[in-house]
Amino acid sequence: MAALALALTACQERTVSSNRHLQPIPPQTLALMSTKGVDQDDPILVRVFKMESELEVWKMAENGQYTHLKTYPICRWSGQLGPKMREGDRQAPEGFYAVSPGLMNPNSSFYLSFNTGFPNAFDRTHGRTGSHLMVHGSCTSRGCFAMTDEAIQEVYALAREAFEGGQRAFQFQSYPFRMTPENLAQARYDQHNPFWRNLKEGWDYFEVTRREPPVEVCGGRYSFGTQNCSPIDPTVTAMVRARAQQDEIAIAQLIEAGTPAVRVVYEDGGGHPSFGLANARQIDASSATAFAALDTGRNRNTDRLGIVSRPEALAAGPRLVPVDSSGRPLESATATAIAATTAPATPAAIAPAPTATASVAPAVPAATGVPAAPGVPAQAQEPFYARMLGGLFSTLPLGGREVQTDPTAPQPPQRGAAVMNGAQPLWPSAGYATLD
Repeated sequence: MAALALALTACQERTVSSNRHLQPIPPQTLALMSTKGVDQDDPILVRVFKMESELEVWKMAENGQYTHLKTYPICRWSGQLGPKMREGDRQAPEGFYAVSPGLMNPNSSFYLSFNTGFPNAFDRTHGRTGSHLMVHGSCTSRGCFAMTDEAIQEVYALAREAFEGGQRAFQFQSYPFRMTPENLAQARYDQHNPFWRNLKEGWDYFEVTRREPPVEVCGGRYSFGTQNCSPIDPTVTAMVRARAQQDEIAIAQLIEAGTPAVRVVYEDGGGHPSFGLANARQIDASSATAFAALDTGRNRNTDRLGIVSRPEALAAGPRLVPVDSSGRPLESATATAIAATTAPATPAAIAPAPTATASVAPAVPAATGVPAAPGVPAQAQEPFYARMLGGLFSTLPLGGREVQTDPTAPQPPQRGAAVMNGAQPLWPSAGYATLD
């Protein structure tokens, strides 16, 4: 019963007093900011990608647009691709969240941590439950995004300085994978595809404008760039629509060219290949004693990684499962394990990398009368396994006639402003959270 209780408490753990939260931003990162024309107290925005196991930090420049600062590898996330549905399902959340100072935990026993803000208004609309869904140090997860202590220390410092500069909350965007035409073509029959397509609307808004998407809930769906479910700026709305149309053309071309519909099934989540955890340790998975010791943190890997949860699940690797138009596995297909050597190892702190997606499709014809999306640099090619998609849980209903708005949804931050367009963060809190 004790092991079961631990499994149901996400990343909740004891508090440890320290001054870790006061560590400065590393000099190399400050120098990088200087080359990008941003300051340490400028607002930030964070994006997370499960399948790629990466966390991006973006900084707001003088013109109000965000520029990519750094990408950090995620050591461990648990569950499958797809949203968190209920307490205890080991799922890490997907969606758009607001992280305020009250959600930062300087006294985490996982070195440092911050709460993602799950559940938000969208999650509550759909009856999703869960608590203490964190981004933290170490390499153990029960629904969290676990990084190295070194990485979380730097991300924490970047957030702290942004709050000191006046940002009331930073937007935390969590995706199953990068919203590229290749990934979406392969996910076309996944049962989570309607939800992921809804998330892509927010992705498109940010890719086009490089500004934080205003978020609210309308008709049971995320609505981006709207207020009271009506477009704030019709010109921006048209630009975002043009970007979406361009990607739809690319998706159709990929399907016509024979891109298979697949999903990825994980034993229990994954981690960035740079950590080499797929071959980190061989254990007897049938041993209940060994498994319990791993999942409750009594076995450790290296000092750099800290606690590693379920290394045998990482060693199993993800499996590619071809599916039919109903999302069911093809009877003649055999799921195959993906070799850990498919993706090259990268340093623990990944150097700044372009994050916008190269377009596969031609631009939207001028005859449409819709402004074309501004050009963005091409993204490095993703490894084969990182372009495969997955999802195992029930389809999320996105329809509905009732319109629900979220008056506390985050609005684009203004440089040095104390309040973002008068909006309050989704999860305001007095003082610091003390539990993961």
